[in-house]
Amino acid sequence: MGAVELLVGAIASAPAAPEPYAALAELWQDRRSELKESLEEDGSLSAVLAQAYFLFLEGDMDDAVMALGSVTGVRPNVAWGAAPWFGDVRFLGAVSAAALAEACLRTLDYGHDLDTDEMRERFAPWFHALDVVSERDAVPESLAAMARLPRACGRYELSFALCDRADAVDRVMWTAVARAATWRVMGDLDQAAAAFECALLLDSANWSLYLDLADVRAEQGDFAAAASLVEQGLEYEPHEVTLRAASAAYRTRLAASSDDLRALITLAPEIANTTYRNLLIDYACAGPKLPRRLVAKAYRIRKN
Repeated sequence: MGAVELLVGAIASAPAAPEPYAALAELWQDRRSELKESLEEDGSLSAVLAQAYFLFLEGDMDDAVMALGSVTGVRPNVAWGAAPWFGDVRFLGAVSAAALAEACLRTLDYGHDLDTDEMRERFAPWFHALDVVSERDAVPESLAAMARLPRACGRYELSFALCDRADAVDRVMWTAVARAATWRVMGDLDQAAAAFECALLLDSANWSLYLDLADVRAEQGDFAAAASLVEQGLEYEPHEVTLRAASAAYRTRLAASSDDLRALITLAPEIANTTYRNLLIDYACAGPKLPRRLVAKAYRIRKN
């Protein structure tokens, strides 16, 4: 394991260099059973990266790419995807779309900022893999999940291309949501709203879609439409706290209702996403003629 750690350090310094991988392959051939046991007990980054390569050597391309996705999520400042095996035709010809999609999601697990020229360069091998695998194994749900990585990197044209490829096979709700999210990040709220409406046509009983579209309408300043959409979502999931809080916020903004602001104050601490919670409070408290005491109470929640 000491040798593995040293070799992974060499890979981190020069991810495309073939020599550390050759040494790892030799180590795997000579000490496989011993390494297997040690790797299973060690959850370090070095162990997971080594496992990714060993899984590739064993022909387990799906688990290999998911392991690499986990490592990349932790340390995206290293171009782990430049590994020679990651661009190998054996890998690209066998890895499933579902596994590559899951790996893409793992790269995003820690919320690092990937929308920079440096990150786009580091993720270039991933973009190539997405292009190759999505053409070979065009599973719409998987392609919609894949689209999140290029969107996070600011490669919007690739995100849309994956959606187009998915739609050519079958139109599913997740692809429409992926399109909507990409338009929204780009700042085109009209296109985002249209895509969420398409998603609702494909899955009209999905409460979260009503909330997504309501949030876009609120961002456009149409709080009447936002409140109406949330009410439709509540018909399907009347106890969902996020829906109830959004309903209270949008109705507060629309009608300057003290009762609705009180409801939001009660519900807000239950919302796990503090950024969204604070946004709802801001929307509500911007309404006219609300009691200052209630507004101050709502803002105290925002600060906590």
